[in-house]
Amino acid sequence: MRLTALFLKEWRHIKRDKQLIASLIIPPTIQLILFGFALNPEVTGLKLGVVDESRTTISRDLVSAFTESRSFTVTAHYGSTADLQRDLGAGKLDTGLIIPSDFDRTRERQQTARIQLLIDGVNSNTANIAAGYAERIIASFNTRAPRASIDVVGTSRAPTGLRARVALLYNTGLKSSWFILPGVLGILLVLNGSLVAAGSMVKEKEVGTVEQLLMTPASASEIIIAKTGPLFLLLSADVWLALAVGWLVFGVPVRGSLLLIYVSGALCVMGGIGMGTCLASFSKSNQQAQLMSFFVNPPIALLSGATTPIEAMPDWVQPLTLINPVRHFSTIARGIMLKGAGLDILYPSLLALIAFTGVLVAVSAWRFRKQLG
Repeated sequence: MRLTALFLKEWRHIKRDKQLIASLIIPPTIQLILFGFALNPEVTGLKLGVVDESRTTISRDLVSAFTESRSFTVTAHYGSTADLQRDLGAGKLDTGLIIPSDFDRTRERQQTARIQLLIDGVNSNTANIAAGYAERIIASFNTRAPRASIDVVGTSRAPTGLRARVALLYNTGLKSSWFILPGVLGILLVLNGSLVAAGSMVKEKEVGTVEQLLMTPASASEIIIAKTGPLFLLLSADVWLALAVGWLVFGVPVRGSLLLIYVSGALCVMGGIGMGTCLASFSKSNQQAQLMSFFVNPPIALLSGATTPIEAMPDWVQPLTLINPVRHFSTIARGIMLKGAGLDILYPSLLALIAFTGVLVAVSAWRFRKQLG
């Protein structure tokens, strides 16, 4: 009865806090939509400068092949390589295409013609993507060309006579939002749980209601459950909100168990609440709790593999991601939503998520009980 009374008291208090209710609905929705559109690794409209010394039909067809892909946009034609390099160094271009004067004659002799592609490497990610685009465009152009092939200076070519047949599984449209949204969902569940729980606990200390709770016959465990229970129910509802946004806005499917993905999300929420409660136990004000969260939340987001592949991280950083609950949730969410995987495949990640959540909740409960004592 005491636990029920405390739970209902907290529930009524949260219902009266319209600002808290709005913060649980509006920010996650906006963040999911923004991240889904903004965190897009696809690069289009790269500014391309052209030096066409050949000025033949085949050289113009090659330039057209670059623009047809929509990855490149020709912004200017130059009379010399020096002019192109000047604008490339000034940041007016992303890439430069140089077609030599003997381009068509070399192809007429059934020899491999060479072109040069200059890429601004200041942004290494964009430079790598642009180089990959150029190689695919050249490979596609070679399959259509009736004469000898074209080679890009400084890039490697596959052996002639070798042809690969590629089949795309699970994400046939290669939509980046399908990869990003499940990971971002884990980040939002953990971080929102941490921030809301820390703010709620610190507010109790600032107002002085913690001392009032100590005057009641309720035990420390009952107080902790009553404080975190309503927050858990509200925050775990964000899982359904995120799935609805992903399906309605980006068409992200859910091919596996909805119950399993909800349980995984609820574990993330509980871990976030435990983290926030622990931070609140070390803080005397809401400002202190927010400052302390800056040392915890960014590493969790960046080392989760939610927005960037873990394989792209340095070798010494990759083991650190194993102690990040968001990494394991991302694996579970992508497996369920995109592959339709079940518990028989995802159980290692689920067990790791359960273990991390249990540790965080146990530590936070110990800290809060110590504070009440």
